[in-house]
Amino acid sequence: MKTSSILRSAAVRDGVGLGVAVGAAGLAFGTAAVAAGLSPAQAVFLSAFAFTGASQFALVGVVAGGGSLVAGVVGALLLGARNTLYGLRLADTLGWRGARRALAAHGVIDETTAMTLPHTDRATARGAFTATYVVLGAFWVTTTLVGALATSRVADVSAFGLDAVGPAVFLGLLWPRLRDDGARVRAIALLGAVIALAATPALPPGVPVLLAASAALLGLLRPVSAPGTGRACAEEGRR
Repeated sequence: MKTSSILRSAAVRDGVGLGVAVGAAGLAFGTAAVAAGLSPAQAVFLSAFAFTGASQFALVGVVAGGGSLVAGVVGALLLGARNTLYGLRLADTLGWRGARRALAAHGVIDETTAMTLPHTDRATARGAFTATYVVLGAFWVTTTLVGALATSRVADVSAFGLDAVGPAVFLGLLWPRLRDDGARVRAIALLGAVIALAATPALPPGVPVLLAASAALLGLLRPVSAPGTGRACAEEGRR
């Protein structure tokens, strides 16, 4: 596939759109980080080098609650561990080697994985990953800086409702699955949405999405064969 075609593809457009939407949530992190006692420079450093929202929110949440930095880092690492599993899958899908593979590893997060894996064509998958990574990264770091610098001038940052951005994006990613013809896929998607919505008011950012992922355990259940299916297969095998 030609480069010009990739840049105009729906995969790239979707990646750019998601990157802008999720990247705006950096405002919430910037304000939360400074409110927890971090400087704007430290907040931006975390967004640029850690680059995983759930882990970043977990870290500043522990610090803001009076916990130790060690406890915050451990919690952040546990939340970020899932990115390692994403990386194992994406390594084969993207097929990059050397320096490009090392750079791509930094961008392996929920959003880039979700936008990349549906594409079986390697060129399209790379385009989706790159668009999401670059746009989301740029917006995430920029909005973190804006949020951090503006915190001292805003009396009540919670009035912006930025904490709802993450769950909203998660539900947006689920929407195509809700329209899927497979009953099991719809059931998993709906259960994941219910878990995320129920947990969001009570748990720190990032945790509801992790809990919602447990809905995928339904996929381990053995599908129930339709009446007569076994006999039909047996007859087909004898032909």
